[in-house]
Amino acid sequence: MILVTGATGTVGRALIDQLRTAGERVRATSRQPADAQLPADVEVVRADLGDPSQMAAAMRGVDRVFLLSTGPAIPEHDAIVARAAADAGVERLVKLSSGRTGDDTATDPIPTWHRAGEQSVRTSGVPWTIVRPLGFMSNALHWAGTIRVRGAVYAPYGQGRIAVIDPRDIAAVAAVALTADGHDGQVYTLSGPQALSPGEQTAVLGEVLGRSLEFVEVAPEQARQAIVEHGVPAEMADAIMALRATALAAFTSVVHDTVERLTGAPPRTFRQWAIDHAAEFRSAAA
Repeated sequence: MILVTGATGTVGRALIDQLRTAGERVRATSRQPADAQLPADVEVVRADLGDPSQMAAAMRGVDRVFLLSTGPAIPEHDAIVARAAADAGVERLVKLSSGRTGDDTATDPIPTWHRAGEQSVRTSGVPWTIVRPLGFMSNALHWAGTIRVRGAVYAPYGQGRIAVIDPRDIAAVAAVALTADGHDGQVYTLSGPQALSPGEQTAVLGEVLGRSLEFVEVAPEQARQAIVEHGVPAEMADAIMALRATALAAFTSVVHDTVERLTGAPPRTFRQWAIDHAAEFRSAAA
């Protein structure tokens, strides 16, 4: 049985779908199982990654684990999950990390949190694989509201480019690492097929939606305030803005062949992702 944490997010849900298609038995953790809305054949258990006793219970009968944790508690949560996996005799653990963790110059919060989490996984005694995507195509969904209402995208660091990846391709690599031999002790940096700026992503979205969209570069301070106003704690808002600033670094624009090499299929383009999610950017009137 495979335990999937972060099961209701974009990567976790895609991974569950792929594992079910492959005939794997899946258990998912959720703090609110009644709201998880996962397929009926997925066993959903109540568990908080920060609760050692709940994670120990979730590990019973599990032989492989997918670890997805977020926010400032990443170091603590990863340590708890890794320890529980080791105590349960888990045979394989795949951790979703951050692409920036592989950049030695990155000292901002998110890669720093993930480095600590990776260290707990590496020293747990459980055979491990670490997956490091450079950036998520699904982050463009944050623009859906202003696209629907104003026909515009407002974002900082307009000159920055990131080789963003479809979460389904991240899940596909994780599924391979969980179900096939030969991936123990490997660190995989993942990217999509092309590095794109926010303006270039906006242009693709406009073409897919059949409407003219405007890209407006905003100051980082304005972008941070918008994040806070959406209810994100200040510490996390600062971390998100620090990560966004790394789009200006060359590291995040490098295209890697990892997805095709491991899965046999090329990574999806941003246009493909946009076509699949077009309805989320269209207004009810449209």
